[in-house]
Amino acid sequence: MSTHPDDRPAGASGTLTIGGDLVVNRLGFGAMQLTGPGVWGQPRDPDEAIRVLRRVVELGVTFIDTADSYGPFVSEQLIHKALAPYPEDLVIATKAGLTRAGPDDWRPVGRPEYLRQQAELSLRHLGVERIDLFQLHRVDPKVPFEDQLGELVLLQREGKIRHIGLSEVSVEEIERARRIARVVSVQNLYNLATRQAEDVLEYAEREQLAFIPWFPMATGELARPGGPLDGISRRHGASPSQLALAWLLRRSPVMVPIPGTSRVGHAEENLGAAGITLSDAEFAELADAV
Repeated sequence: MSTHPDDRPAGASGTLTIGGDLVVNRLGFGAMQLTGPGVWGQPRDPDEAIRVLRRVVELGVTFIDTADSYGPFVSEQLIHKALAPYPEDLVIATKAGLTRAGPDDWRPVGRPEYLRQQAELSLRHLGVERIDLFQLHRVDPKVPFEDQLGELVLLQREGKIRHIGLSEVSVEEIERARRIARVVSVQNLYNLATRQAEDVLEYAEREQLAFIPWFPMATGELARPGGPLDGISRRHGASPSQLALAWLLRRSPVMVPIPGTSRVGHAEENLGAAGITLSDAEFAELADAV
């Protein structure tokens, strides 16, 4: 891996080392929106999806987050088509544990044999010999927690996954998981307007776990004319979504936002957030606005 400073736009977000050996630029890319409506089926414009993936990597994204259930499998297959053979510094994270019966339909399934099957399929669809970061997409309340995490540990011992992560969990669940497996990351809903996972973020920061906020750009009422984002946007010549991402990057050194989109122009705009530095007063103003 190159030790030279990364002068690509996403490189301005700084780096985080996940699991002690995966160095990534902190502003990543989430590949959920590359699929069809309802995160189901092929995208309306497959060629644009390919262009998006290639462009974000050109702009310095070294962390891409996907899941077997996006499509299902469509997102992983697009990543393989667009980017293989993969750049040496690119980390691809995927997940298993949610099944799909149709658009916008998500159901947790954590049976060990299912998780194993999906890991094997992800290896094939991504075209890799080992998955860098494999995340339990949801904890299945119908399956013993130890069985779900235990299967990921077995896959890790077999060399099929490098690191284990969790998604949408409580602090208590992270601690339970860490008694079974070495957990290196957690992915919860978190953004400027939705901060119910504050305790999980604080735990991740204390324990040096990567915190990957999904749905990172919710701005809603904050972006209204005359609202808190509006004035700061004009001062920086930046969009409200760029400011929301800049706020996340400033919020914690373990934060790895993964904004997603199906359009190249929007991807370029999002990655411009890496170059925005909020003052202490601007950071506090945005934090206090919710």
